[in-house]
Amino acid sequence: MEFTKDHQGGAQAGREPGDSVAAKARRDRSERSPPPRPDTHKPKPPLRERIASRLAALRRHPFITAAVVIAVVALLIGVVIWWLHARQFESTDDAFIDARTVVVSPEVAGEIVDVPVTDNQAVAAGAVLARIDPRDYQAARDEARAQLEQAHASVANFDAQIGAQQANIEQARRQVTQAQAALKYSQQQNERSETLVKQGAGTVQAAQQATSDLTQKQAAFSGAQASATAAERQLDVLQAQRKSALAQVDAASAKLEQAETNLSRTTITASVGGHVANLKAARGAYAQPGQAVMAVVPRQIWVTANFKETALAEMRVGQPVTIAIDAYPGKTFHGHVDSIQTGSGVAFSLLPPENATGNYVKVVQRVPVKIVFDNPPGVVLGPGMSVVPTVKVR
Repeated sequence: MEFTKDHQGGAQAGREPGDSVAAKARRDRSERSPPPRPDTHKPKPPLRERIASRLAALRRHPFITAAVVIAVVALLIGVVIWWLHARQFESTDDAFIDARTVVVSPEVAGEIVDVPVTDNQAVAAGAVLARIDPRDYQAARDEARAQLEQAHASVANFDAQIGAQQANIEQARRQVTQAQAALKYSQQQNERSETLVKQGAGTVQAAQQATSDLTQKQAAFSGAQASATAAERQLDVLQAQRKSALAQVDAASAKLEQAETNLSRTTITASVGGHVANLKAARGAYAQPGQAVMAVVPRQIWVTANFKETALAEMRVGQPVTIAIDAYPGKTFHGHVDSIQTGSGVAFSLLPPENATGNYVKVVQRVPVKIVFDNPPGVVLGPGMSVVPTVKVR
């Protein structure tokens, strides 16, 4: 009983007089609430005071301040130097190695019987690249040669006939002369017979015989003239036939030349020196005219760089160029601007834009610039390899 009273007495001693449960709860909440925030609307000090305080802080750290100032000045100087240096150059990564690649294709059809080259092999101009079966073309050449010889023989035959006909014409002309002389004598004889008959010194029979002889001589003369004319006309015919034979000679000569040309085309040779690329020819394959069997990349190469049109204001032919090739990092090559295309690249595309129709959006165009190497690169380069040329324009 005493313990209970003491416990109750202690509990009652923990309360203050007049204290309630609600008051205690309010007191607990006030103890857990955050402290009041400072007044954020306190006015800032004047600008002059702020500047003065910052200058005082800088004076307290002179070395740090000097280092910051020197760094800022150096940065500005570096930016100016970089800008002055960079504005002297124009560069683009839209550039590549270019060359006039020769696509090799046969000009006659036939089976490929030999391919004496292999992939990427270096070849000289005139080197044999492939051979086509020549037997059909050899037969065509022999046939054309025989036709040409036959045409020449025909011309010789007509020449002989013309010579013989000229002799016939000469004989006919002599017969005309002979007939003319006989006719003249017969005329004179007839005139004498008629005179004698009129004078009574000759007979009528003799006069009639003279008239008959004159008629025969006139007919013989006309026949001789006709024979001479026919012989001359026959000469014209022979000469026309000879011209036809000469035309056949020309046709046979052209056919023989064509056959020899086709035969020579069975051997495919390199028109330029370079390297074999994209080799497709194979022994035993059938080749068609115009079918690409390989390509020859010539040794003469250059760089085609597609600069933006806004970069061409100061670009001129002959300006030096530094060339970086992606395949050979760390190496630089030197060249110069050879020419600038008179027109943008898209203007010569398969489907050039037509800005007069539809909506128009201005796009900066690119213009191809040809850059040649000052010296042979000394490394293996081929069309399509990526490069980055830098042109010194100032």
